[in-house]
Formats: sequence, structure tokens, C-alpha cells
Amino acid sequence: MKDIALANQGKFNDPAVTAKGEPRATVALSDPQTLWFNTGTLCNIECANCYILSSPTNDALVYITADEVRDYLDQLETRQWGVREIAFTGGEPFMNPQMIEMTEAALERGYDVLILTNAMLPMMRKKMREGLLRLQAAYPDKLVLRISVDHYRHDLHDAERGAGALKKTIKGMEWLRDNGFTMAVAGRSVFEDTDADSRAGYAAFYAENGFNIDAQDPAITVLFPEMDESVEVPEITTACWSILDKSPDAVMCASSRMVVKRRGAERPAVLACTLLPYSPEFELGETLEEAERDVALNHPHCAKFCVLGGASCSA
Repeated sequence: MKDIALANQGKFNDPAVTAKGEPRATVALSDPQTLWFNTGTLCNIECANCYILSSPTNDALVYITADEVRDYLDQLETRQWGVREIAFTGGEPFMNPQMIEMTEAALERGYDVLILTNAMLPMMRKKMREGLLRLQAAYPDKLVLRISVDHYRHDLHDAERGAGALKKTIKGMEWLRDNGFTMAVAGRSVFEDTDADSRAGYAAFYAENGFNIDAQDPAITVLFPEMDESVEVPEITTACWSILDKSPDAVMCASSRMVVKRRGAERPAVLACTLLPYSPEFELGETLEEAERDVALNHPHCAKFCVLGGASCSA
């Protein structure tokens, strides 16, 4: 685990109990709906605040292959998880040379597919565009591309992603729009706008650019809370479910797992959470069977992002 900030010193040390000695909350894999694949941490850009530290040089998570994806799709059938969606994240997924093949492997088995992308140059390469067009024609309404638009204002988005970044993303979104792809958007709450103001701003941005994206639907325009470890957060105990009137089934690790391939590893590993790729205690094993065990909410992100923030990476 990364060093926890001083604000949370003494907390999140024991997976069984909190710093106060209370039983820590756990979450069972009660209704698996999404299996995530991290395609690799390499990205065409380096954002100011990237939870996974993606960059043009970070290959801590190496490119996963289509054959490795197919192996886990086989495991899904064997374990009968009932997953409806296969989702790909990075890094930038379209940096992975086998991205189209991996997407097709999931689509041809009947899964919905979600791809998280910045819609910039890697997606716009000829090979990727040709592959996407072929898949769109063969599997209409089964593929969603969720575009990273940190803010609808160019200056604020570019402050995170580099000068001219939003202009390049818009170009990719225009291509997706003109070719009939279904788009969603991932934004961020770091800018301290209210939810209503943010959604109004995104609605105006969509209208200005002719994007058929619902700004009011939180599953379509996803506004993620910030994962700031300098902020003190409470530990989640078993009593919190009734106090917060929330079910553990609503937390992301009740319905999803993520597969990653670490640099130097012989085989991929299955993680409890998409948000904690570098925390070894959230690595559950190499197989989906091993990953069926309960997850202890033993990290600040579990509290701030999932339980208290109510966010989910899935659609």
C-alpha cells in the first residue's frame, strides 16, 4: 500500500479491525456484473492527478494480451458469475496493440463492452479506427466509449491534461459521433462545482458540439470524487451499513473485479478494485475462483470514494 497521509495515520492497518478496535466492514462478491481489464499503464499523456500514475513511460502494468483476456472470459463461463459487461481501462487502452482483438473477444461472446479512453491520437490511428468501425457494424449497441473530459472548460481540462488536450479529445469525440458510436463521459469533482452546475456545464458542452450524451444521467456523465489521501476519512465498520443506511451490495467490489498484468509477472492477477492497482493487499490471486473471497475495506479510497462518495467505475 502507498504511504497513508498523516491525516489517516494509525488507520487502515489491520484488515480485521479499525484503529479503534471495531470490526472492519467487508464486502462479498454478491452480484458480479463487470470484469475489468487494465490494458497497461502506458498512456500518451501524463495528467497532473492520475490515480494510477499513467504516463508515456510508466509500464508498471504491462500490456495484457488478447489470449489472456480470452482465458478470463473462459473462467467467467466456468465460474458462472453472471457478468454482463467487460470493461477496459488503462493507461490509455488504445495504446495496447491488441485492443481491437480484446474488444472483439468480449463482444463475440455476447458481453457489453465499455472502453475508457481520452479519445486522442492512440484511438485515432488508422488501424484502431478501422477496427472500431468493423466492431460497431458487427455489434451495434454493444459498445460504449467513456471519454475522459475532466472539465467542460478548455482551460480547466487542459490544466490537468496539457495544453490543447480538450481540443484533441473533441476531435476524437466528433469522429465517434459522426460514426454512430455510443459515448459516455467521465468528469471530475476536483473543480468544486456543485453537481447541478457541473451537469449544466456538461449539457451546454454537449449541445455546443452536437454530442448525444445525457448530462443528467450519473451513469452516462460520471462525476468522480477526488481520491485525495491528504484528507482524513473515517474507517468503515460493520455498524456503518445501518448508520449510513447503505448496503454492502452497493459498493463497487460487490459487483466487479479487475485483471492486471504486472511488469515481470508470469501471469495476470485479479484485484478487488480498479482504484487500488498498487496495493498488494487488494490482490486476490491469479484466478477468478481465488478472487471470489470477501474484501476488507482497508483503504481511505474505500471510505471516501466508494462508501461515502457512492461512486462506481461501471456504467
